[in-house]
Amino acid sequence: MAQKTAVQTVSSPATLSFNMQNIDSVFPGFMPGDFAAIYGLHQVLSLSLRLAVRAQLPCQLGGLESSVVFVDGGNTFRLYKVSRMARQHSLRPRDVLKRIFISRAFTMHQMTSIILEGLEEATRKYDAKLAIISDFEGLYLDRDTPPEESREVFKQVAAYISEFAKKKNMIVLATCPPHYYSRPSLFLHTIACARSNVAISITKKPTYPFGKQFTLEKHPVFQLGRADFPSDCLTLNDFARGDQ
Repeated sequence: MAQKTAVQTVSSPATLSFNMQNIDSVFPGFMPGDFAAIYGLHQVLSLSLRLAVRAQLPCQLGGLESSVVFVDGGNTFRLYKVSRMARQHSLRPRDVLKRIFISRAFTMHQMTSIILEGLEEATRKYDAKLAIISDFEGLYLDRDTPPEESREVFKQVAAYISEFAKKKNMIVLATCPPHYYSRPSLFLHTIACARSNVAISITKKPTYPFGKQFTLEKHPVFQLGRADFPSDCLTLNDFARGDQ
């Protein structure tokens, strides 16, 4: 008599994709447990808002079916931009905004307290699978704070986020928009990229035709590479695929 073999289907973990032409071919998306640092030009902030919207989509559309915790360290959250992105994804802006829980920090100490003492509780309370730390480095570059203190505290915070993402099996995204170049800013940038397991940059292309490029600089699984960043003159609908 033939023996029956049970076959169990193992579902792959949900990924959070940008769903942007060119970029998806280099970077398919973030996975639970990722601590990602996205730095470079100001487009990194728009990308984080895009992910705050896309995280609310069903998993089969590249989302997480999740609310979002948004720690705003540089007053970077843009309500109207999020509303516009929601409509482009066929979502109701009011519903999307209700599922983004914002906590603003105005000093280094407030940012540190929110992350070390409040992030775990907030993600649990709101059942969030994505946390965004916006302008992660900015408040730690305050000239009124001794650089030695800023560096030491920032190292502790970056280490905590890295362990938090793995322990809670969630995605934590830290955006690092441009600030004045200095030795302290270089140090903070080095720490953020060292602690993250995913590092992405948005930079100007050095050769003609001049534009912007997306570079996957660090990843534990995906092959590293770069792609042209969609032109600023295009709308999101011009380069988004499958949003409708």
